[in-house]
Amino acid sequence: RAENAEKGFFLHEKYGIMSPYAEKKTMAGAEPGGKEQSMILQKKPGQDFVLLNLSDPQISTENLREKNKHYTTMCGTIHELIKQVQPDLITISGDLTYGGSDEVYEFYADFMDSLNIPWAFVWGNHDNQAGKEATRRAEAIFENHPLCLFEKGDEQYGSGNYILEVWEGGRPVEAIFMMDTHDREPYGDQSAWGKLQPEQIEWYRARVAELKAKGFPESMLITHIPIYAYRDAYKAAFRNPLAPGERLPVGRSYGKTVWNEGYEDSFGVNWENICSYEAEDGMMDALVEMNHTKHVLAGHDHINNSSICYRGVRLTYALKTGTGCYAHWRLNGGTVYRIGENGVCDLYHEYIDPHFYMPAEEIQP
Repeated sequence: RAENAEKGFFLHEKYGIMSPYAEKKTMAGAEPGGKEQSMILQKKPGQDFVLLNLSDPQISTENLREKNKHYTTMCGTIHELIKQVQPDLITISGDLTYGGSDEVYEFYADFMDSLNIPWAFVWGNHDNQAGKEATRRAEAIFENHPLCLFEKGDEQYGSGNYILEVWEGGRPVEAIFMMDTHDREPYGDQSAWGKLQPEQIEWYRARVAELKAKGFPESMLITHIPIYAYRDAYKAAFRNPLAPGERLPVGRSYGKTVWNEGYEDSFGVNWENICSYEAEDGMMDALVEMNHTKHVLAGHDHINNSSICYRGVRLTYALKTGTGCYAHWRLNGGTVYRIGENGVCDLYHEYIDPHFYMPAEEIQP
């Protein structure tokens, strides 16, 4: 791994990156799906379809130009994840960079396509922070990249509300909702983190009805900012309140003793506050009502990676990828979903030690 980090990024001179993964993945084009189009991916018979999620890489223009620790840690982590996980699809749960950083979006478009694996993303609050005009420019950067499955969708809902469909031959297996949680929202006389808007939730309901009619057994949802129910889930599941400043060790979170009865299959830590919108957003009720989405994945909070089954839906924080913005070295890597013939059959975090990709003096204890 250290060798890969040191000499492994030299295929494209523009960015100093490489990819040894040249096998093309099967991907069909858009197909009518009710009133809208969905991208179709094929699962190989007898094999799991592997989704690797990256989250909050958040490198800046300065990081890119300097090729500093944030850049090398992100690139090294992604290459190691691909080597270990061998995904069929890569998703990114937001905060690629900061809004208006067109140079970084151009880098991502080239870098991700160089991996020769279909990929898709949702915007994060930082991606959205520069306004609609900057978002339209960023959308255009990704349009002509053949392996990028991002769809801007109907602009009345934001940017990037779309569905990926996984099929095995002519049989639907899993649908993946990609939904935009925007930047910030009014909250009283102040502002709060963004959320899924009521009209987006109605869009979700309508699309689920269409997916049920097409025979999809289940679906999952990827957003950036967690829905409000993440707060309720953690309160219900976590047994022992921690002292101020105390952090539950990652390894201990995989044991049953820290979780309340009925939540013993939870895992992961929350080392910072859950930064959802400050009030109930209505999405959890929609998930339960539609009884189709079994997994929700969110980013945003860089040192949270808990996974809790709450009201029949597993709410998971994505493991952060790289050290951009803020991070902790113990929580670096990606989140993996394995999709079998009847939907998601496994979920886990793939941890990558960033010591290999950054100077030793930069590592936190």
